[in-house]
Amino acid sequence: MLDPTPSSHPDLPLRAADFGTIAEALDYAAGGPTGLNFFTGKGALVEALPYRTLREQAIAAARHLLGAGLEPGDRVGIVAENDGDFVRAFFACQYAALVPVPLPLPAVFGGKAGYVAHLRRMLEAARANALFGPAALEPWLQDVAAGLNLKIVGAVGALEGIAPAAGALPPQDPLGIAYLQFSSGSTRFPSGVAVTQRALLVNTRETGRSGLQAVAGDRAVSWLPFYHDMGLVGFLLMPTAFQRSVDIVPTAEFARRPLVWLELISRHRGTVSYGPSFGYELCTRRAERASLEGLDLSCWRSAGIGGDLIRPNVLARFAERFERHGFDANAFLPSYGMAEATLTLCVAPLRRGARQDTVEASVLETRHHAVPAHGGSHRTRTFVVCGRILPGHELEVRDESGRRLPDRRVGRIFVRGPSLMAGYYGAPEETARVLARDGWLDTGDLGYLLDGEIVITGRAKDLIIVNGRNLWPQDIEWTVESEVDALRSGDVAAFSVLGDPHEEVVVLLQCRIRDPGERDALIRRVAGLVRSRHDVDATVVLVPPHALPQTTSGKLSRSRARALYLAGDFTEPSEPVTARAQGE
Repeated sequence: MLDPTPSSHPDLPLRAADFGTIAEALDYAAGGPTGLNFFTGKGALVEALPYRTLREQAIAAARHLLGAGLEPGDRVGIVAENDGDFVRAFFACQYAALVPVPLPLPAVFGGKAGYVAHLRRMLEAARANALFGPAALEPWLQDVAAGLNLKIVGAVGALEGIAPAAGALPPQDPLGIAYLQFSSGSTRFPSGVAVTQRALLVNTRETGRSGLQAVAGDRAVSWLPFYHDMGLVGFLLMPTAFQRSVDIVPTAEFARRPLVWLELISRHRGTVSYGPSFGYELCTRRAERASLEGLDLSCWRSAGIGGDLIRPNVLARFAERFERHGFDANAFLPSYGMAEATLTLCVAPLRRGARQDTVEASVLETRHHAVPAHGGSHRTRTFVVCGRILPGHELEVRDESGRRLPDRRVGRIFVRGPSLMAGYYGAPEETARVLARDGWLDTGDLGYLLDGEIVITGRAKDLIIVNGRNLWPQDIEWTVESEVDALRSGDVAAFSVLGDPHEEVVVLLQCRIRDPGERDALIRRVAGLVRSRHDVDATVVLVPPHALPQTTSGKLSRSRARALYLAGDFTEPSEPVTARAQGE
């Protein structure tokens, strides 16, 4: 019977990511019994991988990679399943001085053709020299690699059949590229973010030490994908750099059985775990009809929330539902970050919970000023405060002229510091578009400062501007999802298109209703809701289930939804009911 790795190692003093490279961090972690544990969606342990074993296997695999003809600096694409094979391949690249490139699984691409085309473009952008992935995907990997002149393609396990290189392994460069992290592609085609060893270790050190305030005995639990920065850095590389054990569930299994996340926290006394809003919401929904006998979440001291705009009502419902099982709402830990900054930029104070700021919606929309709401406010908007910038980093909120704005003035967020990327790999023009010579990064996000802490209001590119008002698409989407029982989280996409003479607001609804009369009633109800709550007319369009596009990290891609809408992909001429209606 397999046993998971322990949570503590009393004979190995805790080191807070004070290493030159992530391979050096693994060398140190290998001196204790902690490590990685991989579970099924039913909570069964399938592999316990102590750091000492991982190090041995990664060094052996590094020699096989070099034996295949790969040379230091070569890029190696690895399809990032949440399993031991990906981790072995990733760290093998570190020891061989290669650059791993985590790649997404097929789940969000809607079929083989789209997935193959997407991975080919990623490999081309990375100028990859090799490609590995799960054995089950090997036929697809061959199609992806066709014509790309890669040195080796196949399952990670196939490396054992290659004669290993002899001699000393290449030296590791603390200033070199640790990996390429493809951005999620929510506003453009994914770009390969070049993260250096130095940026990685600085970010993990400050996040773990100043943000999470890691202590001996901490244990992490995660279902987040390794091809996303929160999963890769937050729950693989950071735990390694802090010698912590992690319990890991495949992302697809979490989607089917979300409560396994909480069950593992309870069973193994997990203390640190993160998720986006939809993860917490999915657990709350599933708990309505599940048996939770014996669930004890009192150990969970850092319930991180990030990865997308935070939904306060989702957190409130989760806290209310699981309070009886020991969950403390003060454990919520809002944060803000992005792949271009390795992972984290801002973290709220520990044990404060999700501090909220409620402002006048009309003033926010017309004057870009976050004025506190009062008892008689007609319309309000509530945001979650995401904390201060990490030590050693800087953050500014600027207006369109580049001038720094004071507290409560909404503008574009810029950051600077040692955690930032070296640039987009092989894309100097794209890098120059967002990263200035003086080191300031244009995040593309909008927000405002509140007592030195950042409040995120949305993506600049998603902003809907109608008659001089700034409308956030999330506000419209959340209104519709919360008011219409037939809709689920993620069923709504709002954006604007050029109209005559003003911008036109479009709301797409994933609809499972087939009755023509009910479909027509849904259209009219949603149009009325948007008009009454947001004072704007909207074109409401019904689309099939699963039709709204997502990024590789599972976020709604409004830019792609808008492009599909303009291309006519959501027109349904065979429908017996008109698929569009104006607010009445």
